[in-house]
Amino acid sequence: MTNSISRSTEIYDVIGVGIGPFNLGMAALLEPVTDVKALFLEQKAEFDWHPGMMINGTTLQVPFLADLVSMADVSSSYSFLRYLQEHNRLYQFYFFEKFHIPRKEYNHYCRWVSNQLASCRFGMEVQSVSPYVTSTGVRLFEVTAWNFETGTEDVYLTKHLAIGIGSVPSVPKPFEDALGKTVFHTADYMHKKSICREARSVAVIGSGQSAAEVFLDVAKQQEEDRFSVHWFTRSKGFFPMEYSKLGLEYFSPDYTNFFYELPQEKKDALLQEQDLLYKGISADTIAEIYDYLYERSACNETPDIELQAMTEMAGIEKVEDTWKLYGWQNVKEEKFEVEADVVILATGYREAIPRFLSAMKEFIAWDEKGRYQVTKDYCLKTHLEGSQELFIQNGEMHTHGVGAPDLGLGAYRNSVIINQLAGREVYSVSTDTVFQTFGQGSSSKKRITVPSY
Repeated sequence: MTNSISRSTEIYDVIGVGIGPFNLGMAALLEPVTDVKALFLEQKAEFDWHPGMMINGTTLQVPFLADLVSMADVSSSYSFLRYLQEHNRLYQFYFFEKFHIPRKEYNHYCRWVSNQLASCRFGMEVQSVSPYVTSTGVRLFEVTAWNFETGTEDVYLTKHLAIGIGSVPSVPKPFEDALGKTVFHTADYMHKKSICREARSVAVIGSGQSAAEVFLDVAKQQEEDRFSVHWFTRSKGFFPMEYSKLGLEYFSPDYTNFFYELPQEKKDALLQEQDLLYKGISADTIAEIYDYLYERSACNETPDIELQAMTEMAGIEKVEDTWKLYGWQNVKEEKFEVEADVVILATGYREAIPRFLSAMKEFIAWDEKGRYQVTKDYCLKTHLEGSQELFIQNGEMHTHGVGAPDLGLGAYRNSVIINQLAGREVYSVSTDTVFQTFGQGSSSKKRITVPSY
């Protein structure tokens, strides 16, 4: 039986694939731009941001001003403050007196925005994108999506494409074959956390904020169910993320512009040295973990909890009804083994080439490491003839630096993209936003001369 196909007669200026915070921000900022016809497609039934990590008490790692629109347009109807006003929470937020908002409230805010935008369509799984030439010679993209509601293949034409599907969970190769009910990535934690209650031992492997949040949540659960908990990381310690005020300036348009102009080999080397700008643990979470362990150990109590840094978990093997983990202590250079009934992998995320771009691979320009080549204004370099562009959202860390996945730079990047789509300055693109200079001549600020008397 062949699928029914529905073809749209409209030609869109841009179609966004994936509705995460970045493409949703673009949709919100485009809503008042009436001369740009946009459509955004998402396979999920509704906006749902990292549902597997919606742990009670967790917050965003960026201030609330890093919402979908405010850093581009504080007067937008889709700001977080407008959301609070609409939900009669302004006074409560005022007395809350915190810059970092609950993660579940951010998700609810984004869902509130998405429900107001006619350009956002959910339950639409994009299956393919390919070049298309009209009978009059106009070069476009043809986008085919499966419509879960109608059971049809819907086909659209667009001048440009915005890829905003984000990254995918990264699983170390030795653990790939073990994935299942009792070995899983933190991206699935909330869906599977109840399994810990049945375990005799739980191991969390990895570093960073996700590892810390899951470890703390598992430890609190262990207090009632009395299984052992082990947290292993190959990092040299459980160190805090760099969050000083001058350190935060690396997540600015100025640093992005500086980084982009560097040779690629210097970019790759620099990123390796900047882990703590985006891979560490928040100081608040570290303090909460320490305070919790202190309270648990009071009155000579000895909770069955172990934290071990400088440790590589190199293998896993099923032994009867449990898992045997093979570890290596990097400093002492010693092998060891440990058993765990449940293994939670906090091993981060990686960029992935989406399957719907299969027909586009021969047209996309790849670098020597098989990554996108990206222009300064977030277009993929291609071998296509014509003016159609593929814009990338959060797939350009190797070209634009550590700010690529940061929510605080989403509105800036969208401003750059929207100005190209409209062919004019719709949103002002900020420069000279920081106090420091990243390279000689990288800032246009004038030196301040203090007169002497």
